[in-house]
Amino acid sequence: MSDGRETLVVHDAAELVVGPAEGDGSDAVLETVEDAALVAVGGEVVAVGPSDELTREYPPENAGEAIDASGKAVVPGFVDPHTHAVFAGDRSDEFEAKLRGKAYQEILAEGGGILRTVRATREASDDELLEQLLAHLDVMLARGSTTVEVKSGYGLEAETERRMLEAISRADEAHPVDLVATFMGAHAVPEGRDAEAYVEEVIDEQLPAVADQGVAEFCDVFCEEGVFDVEQSRRVLEAGADAGLTPKVHAEELSHLGGTQLAAEVGAASADHLLYATDDDVEALVDAGTVPVLLPGTAFGLGAEYADARAFLEAGAPVAVATDFNPNCHSRSMEFVQTLACVEMGMTPAEALLAATRNAALAIGRDDGTGTLREGATADALVLEAPSYAHVAYRFDTPAVETVIKAGAVVADDGVVRS
Repeated sequence: MSDGRETLVVHDAAELVVGPAEGDGSDAVLETVEDAALVAVGGEVVAVGPSDELTREYPPENAGEAIDASGKAVVPGFVDPHTHAVFAGDRSDEFEAKLRGKAYQEILAEGGGILRTVRATREASDDELLEQLLAHLDVMLARGSTTVEVKSGYGLEAETERRMLEAISRADEAHPVDLVATFMGAHAVPEGRDAEAYVEEVIDEQLPAVADQGVAEFCDVFCEEGVFDVEQSRRVLEAGADAGLTPKVHAEELSHLGGTQLAAEVGAASADHLLYATDDDVEALVDAGTVPVLLPGTAFGLGAEYADARAFLEAGAPVAVATDFNPNCHSRSMEFVQTLACVEMGMTPAEALLAATRNAALAIGRDDGTGTLREGATADALVLEAPSYAHVAYRFDTPAVETVIKAGAVVADDGVVRS
């Protein structure tokens, strides 16, 4: 047993969610323990079970840190598997334009949208990009996200794409949140460029530079009408795979183009958005083992239809949810995402929590226990200011997350990140 200096004991929890007991889709069941304790040593979960038993073996008074969770629930730290959290500039005025009826495609055609953020990001210094990313991560961590995927894609040329990925790498070293980097040079077609020629630039110039840098794990592409068609997207993803990057796809967000089928064909880790996915698309993803990542905050911000979560769940897919945090979807809260998943997509609180933890981890290739509190998993846990995990989705006026634990250490309390 540890001498206590690196031991964390969370005891007397009203309810502790370990992770999925069985199933992936609509038959998924959460394994919970009542009157529970969690013990972590050296940042790893070593025991979960009845509090009276574990506190005899690991007395809280001998632990490096002990948390009395009486009347409170404990859940795994949230995993946010889809964000664009490194960027510069502000587009709040576009929110107002959309409320007046202007479509996103119109804003993009006028030089706004992604291209506006590209201009601001190219002009920002390395330190400015890092500082803004760290500020966003503070909010995400305080709201319970302990692992976050972050994409590049606001550079659209090799130098700035590399600088964005470097900011992600530096933030990963400096911040408690674990970051997973994705290269997304194929996020939009730069101003004054032809899509076909730009695809060649992504393949011939950007991907080799990114592969040489060694930060990104994934390669993503915006497979969408007016951006990159299926065959262009396929070429980018196959070139990325040749460079050692696992494919991901932005698919069926604004129309049905075929990105979901492409994701299945190339063995993508995930297909994301999926607002216009068909029954055939659902079947293809399940057969391929590709995780569907649904982004209800995007639909909420656009005033659009929501993805059909129930179709994926009933097919047995390990549905994940994410914030899609970006200048066009300014939400950094996985709690709010779970509320939307329940209210707007018909998921249960248990399905939403699983989608925000273990399933989200699968979407970024983390099958090592991330998103669970099983023995041997990294001790990323949240103590709620509520007696049940259902309050994460149920309570949307104020955060349910009270205490955030990352790798066995308390890193945030009551919405404030510890320095």
